[in-house]
Amino acid sequence: EDALYREVWEEVNNEKTLRFVKKYYRYILAMALIIMIAVVGIQIGMQYHNIKKVAVAQMYESAIENVDVNALAALSGETGGAMADLALFQAYAIDGDVKKIEQLAKKGNTRDFRDLAKLHMVGLRGDDMSAKDVESYLSDMDSKASPFYYDACLVIAQKYLAEGNRELSNKWLDKIIKDKDAPATVSGAASALR
Repeated sequence: EDALYREVWEEVNNEKTLRFVKKYYRYILAMALIIMIAVVGIQIGMQYHNIKKVAVAQMYESAIENVDVNALAALSGETGGAMADLALFQAYAIDGDVKKIEQLAKKGNTRDFRDLAKLHMVGLRGDDMSAKDVESYLSDMDSKASPFYYDACLVIAQKYLAEGNRELSNKWLDKIIKDKDAPATVSGAASALR
């Protein structure tokens, strides 16, 4: 009885499946074709993206090996993200062109390089800036989200101290000293200035 029941059940299911396939085969083929095209398109897109990334990395490596400032500057314009920022920063480090570090400080793609460039700008132009100007210029670094938060606090405190404003200097130094997460070197420097 079980064998007969299974045989009838299989026959009915096979017949239903066959009717379903006959009725919807065009849609099934179209769906399979769409899925296949999408998968191939994604694979081609990923391969193109990877090839482009490898080419950019090779251009960067070649520019560094040859100490080619123009290639680094061009690379910063052709790519995006951290690679563009790194190339522009390297170009500045090689030729010392302040326009490059200004551009990075204003339009850098990543916060890390923008903040680093701003600290460099204060180092270059800080003598022409008041402590209030330095504080304003570095204001977006007044957050632990910035990797240079403690350095910015120390620079601002030093600028206020250079102007003889010990009260505001101590305010910035205390931010560093009271923070248990502050790096030991920066905390030590802040304690020494306090």
